[in-house]
Amino acid sequence: MTMPLAPDLDRLAQLLARLETQHSLPTLTEDVAELFATEADGTTMVLLVDDPKRAPEVWDVAVVLPEVLATLYSPPISAVADLAASRALAARYDIRRFPALLFRRGAGFIGVIEGMRDWDSFGAAIERMSKAPVQRAPGIGIPVRASTPDSCGGSPA
Repeated sequence: MTMPLAPDLDRLAQLLARLETQHSLPTLTEDVAELFATEADGTTMVLLVDDPKRAPEVWDVAVVLPEVLATLYSPPISAVADLAASRALAARYDIRRFPALLFRRGAGFIGVIEGMRDWDSFGAAIERMSKAPVQRAPGIGIPVRASTPDSCGGSPA
């Protein structure tokens, strides 16, 4: 027996389905989210979502985004990550605010637009990000720790 979704999560699932059917924005699950960027030709943009109770701007961006993309001369290859994929991608790229637009080119990281933007600046921000160069992704690498006398086997002076 499956548990029913909370009302907001059920509405979010309906919204994601509508973005896919009406606006051709596929919903990515955790198992295919990485493949989406690496197998695409060009810049990709993925909308990362969270529980609308924690991030109510998810509704706004989901409604506005298809309209903004329709105004762009050359929009990025776009999709929407489901909750599990959104959380995995956010952890990988150190994204802390939802909704977020994650931009990648192949396996390379380009950048992130976090939160809602004014209508006029949203399209321009997406276009700028689509043309930006690949850069080092945040949150990836070897953690740096402060050295203390105890951590090196020495004793305090």
